[in-house]
Amino acid sequence: MTRLVKSREIWLALAIIAVIVLVTLRFPRFSQPGNLLTIFNDTSILMMLALGQMAVILTRSIDLSMASNLALTGMIVAMTNAAFPMIPIPLLIAGCVVVGAVLGGFNGILVWKLDIPPIVVTLGTLTIFRGLVFVISGGAWVNAAQMSPAFIQLQRGAFLGLPILSWFAIAVAGLVYVLMTRTAQGRAFYAIGVNPTAAVYTGIDVGRTKFLAFVLSGAISGLCGYLWISRYVIASVEVASGYELTIIAACVIGGVSIAGGIGTVAGALLGALFLGVVNNALPVIGVSPFWQMAISGAAILLAVVLNAREERSRGRIILKQAEGG
Repeated sequence: MTRLVKSREIWLALAIIAVIVLVTLRFPRFSQPGNLLTIFNDTSILMMLALGQMAVILTRSIDLSMASNLALTGMIVAMTNAAFPMIPIPLLIAGCVVVGAVLGGFNGILVWKLDIPPIVVTLGTLTIFRGLVFVISGGAWVNAAQMSPAFIQLQRGAFLGLPILSWFAIAVAGLVYVLMTRTAQGRAFYAIGVNPTAAVYTGIDVGRTKFLAFVLSGAISGLCGYLWISRYVIASVEVASGYELTIIAACVIGGVSIAGGIGTVAGALLGALFLGVVNNALPVIGVSPFWQMAISGAAILLAVVLNAREERSRGRIILKQAEGG
């Protein structure tokens, strides 16, 4: 029972429910199943990106280039579809995943082989990837008129009453959950985040593990490149500009520790969903965009404070156990 009370996921779920109830008291339609399903669908891309970012953060790293990776792979797939509309959509999606993974792997190689701090690497590739979007497109946009109907309509369909985009999020969440909880590689992500020195003595290759985390975040970014472009039917240099901060915010709110080694799939998903609910709720109750930014920022700061307190508390418990031994 005590464990449930202290669970970040439980409190975050309750906070989401509280926001929905409070907004519903003023606008009853807000809690209708159709609207809640729309919010979930609108947040699906952020959920997937948060899971990729979580894998990287667990290893005491960070990927600031995810949004730029998304924009670059999105532009590549949009231009490819416009030039060769006969290419099957599943093949285009697979291509996005591969391109995204390669871009993520480039980050990982620099971190692994050159031992450059991840924040420096990804800050640089953030700009490089965004610049490449402009280079390959010549600054031009690819709009709905240039995209094939199949390219646009795939993720707008539904299966068992749920939009295909939501099914993508569920599938990615399921795969990442299995990876993190049922495989040695998932345990390695956590291990090097908790104590990289001890991880080495257990036979874990820290550099390779960080590399694979970046490959995973890149692959998810690539997938979201197609999903974003086909959803909003516009590919440009400005796509997802600044979105990397929202991705990190979802992780932090979900209890993923920036210090590494702490975080869950459920927490990252709930962090993204919390932002999605808040961002949909605030305009409904007439809150200005500036206050929306302030409220979101306050939520992030509160989450950081809570994370720090939890980590200090765990540290004290470990020390007490050591003294007692």
